[in-house]
This record gives sequence, structure tokens and C-alpha cells, in this order.
Amino acid sequence: MGVFTYEDEVTCSIPPAKMFKAAILDSDNLIPKIMPQAIKCVEILRRRPIHIGSKFRSMTHRVDAIDKENFTISYTVIDGDVLSGNIESISHELKVVASPDGGCIYKKTRKYHTKDDAQVCEEHIKGGKEKGLVLFKAIEAYVSAHPDEY
Repeated sequence: MGVFTYEDEVTCSIPPAKMFKAAILDSDNLIPKIMPQAIKCVEILRRRPIHIGSKFRSMTHRVDAIDKENFTISYTVIDGDVLSGNIESISHELKVVASPDGGCIYKKTRKYHTKDDAQVCEEHIKGGKEKGLVLFKAIEAYVSAHPDEY
């Protein structure tokens, strides 16, 4: 099995606690509301959220660990059509930390676990990053427009 690791960071003006609550803890309610064209619904089945919509018909995430006090979550995509032929799973580690200006830095590490020594297509990586950024900015805009909600 091959493992390919990719890291990225995004900054925003929302404090870490609010961003974590909106983007992680309330994602099953918030994301379909702010991006109905991309995510039709999120269902929690045995504590495994299933996101339905977008280019992919469905995917299943397994939450591996969540730390509400330190604003971290680890989860793994374990099923769905996002796992193309050579990808067995995609693990995510996310941490929301304070930035000097009062906002936050959203740090994400993705590990693509491939079958045998297969490579991960750069187009797949780029597409995932772009979709993640669009979603992140939509959450940021919503929380900015509704500051008392979170």
C-alpha cells in the first residue's frame, strides 16, 4: 500500500471556536443549507456521516477522533465513488488554530492510501483542494453574516 500526504492551510477572520463549531460540529445541518447545489443531504448513520451530492454520488466518512477543546478532528473516507480504482481510503486530520489577527488558520492534512504502489492523480488532489476551499469560504461567509448563530 502506498501513502501520499498533502497538507494545506487556509486563513479566515472567524475565531477558532466559532469556525470549528460551524464547519465540524454543525456540518450536517450547515453544509446542505449553504451549498444545496453541491451537498443534497448529510445523514448520520451510526455516527458515520454520509455526504450525498456534488460530482460524487455518495461517500462515507468514519470519524476517528474529535477533540472539541483543541478544535481537532480526524476522519477517514472509507466508502463511496470518491475512492477511485486505486484509492483504498483517504484520511483527514484537521486542526483549527488561532491566528494573530483574532481569526483562525484551518490546517488540513490528507493521506491517500492507495492499493499496492499506485499513484494518486494530481487532478484528483487539485479537485479535492478546490472543492474544500469553496466549502470553507462558504462557511466563513455564512458565519460572518450570522455572527450570533455560532
